[in-house]
Amino acid sequence: MIITALDYNNAQDALEFVAKVDPSLTRLKIGKELFTRAGPALVEQLQTKGFEIFLDLKFHDIPNTVAGALSAAASLGVWMVNVHAFGGPRMLAAARDAIPEAGASGGTRLIGVTVLTSMDDAELKHIGIQATAQEQVKALARLCIDQGLDGVVCSAQEVSLIRSIAPESFLTVTPGVRPATAGVANDDQRRVMTPADAIKAGSSYLVIGRPITQSNNPLESLQQIHEQISS
Repeated sequence: MIITALDYNNAQDALEFVAKVDPSLTRLKIGKELFTRAGPALVEQLQTKGFEIFLDLKFHDIPNTVAGALSAAASLGVWMVNVHAFGGPRMLAAARDAIPEAGASGGTRLIGVTVLTSMDDAELKHIGIQATAQEQVKALARLCIDQGLDGVVCSAQEVSLIRSIAPESFLTVTPGVRPATAGVANDDQRRVMTPADAIKAGSSYLVIGRPITQSNNPLESLQQIHEQISS
């Protein structure tokens, strides 16, 4: 339910953090900076410690290139990987073909990034998109559904919209989640929601970074977030 974003710039800090938390409470997200610095070796280290990994590299390229990259990611045994839905139907179809559909016994989940939670309507207009963020998210989510992806990355504010058009099993992975705790900043996120409200809206997985990784007691912070969700 919770995915902790390992927003570190080196493997040592990431490993020191995971030594303080329990894989039963969180999965881990490895993004571009950490993967570029530490590579597949870190992914394998974390998996041996019992953590399931979301490899958040947001592939966006010509179909053949994306397919090759995804095949390599799946060979690492990661739990989840993503592509930019802006890549269009041919790229998404190639991505789906590169990774066998995950079943009940496991496998790599493939999800599409819709509109980054750091963006709002005004920023979309700056890049020539006249649709609102919600309209754009809905269009890209429908594209991911049509191409057989397992889910999307979106703001928790758009989850109910996606639930209205998607199959029940379709995953919604939501960054921009901030605990209902005094002093927790939104940082560079624009479209945010608390963990409890995100789950109530229908989020499958909550991506939370600095409120956990920069906490003096990450394990306690994770437990508190689980309590907020349960309550």
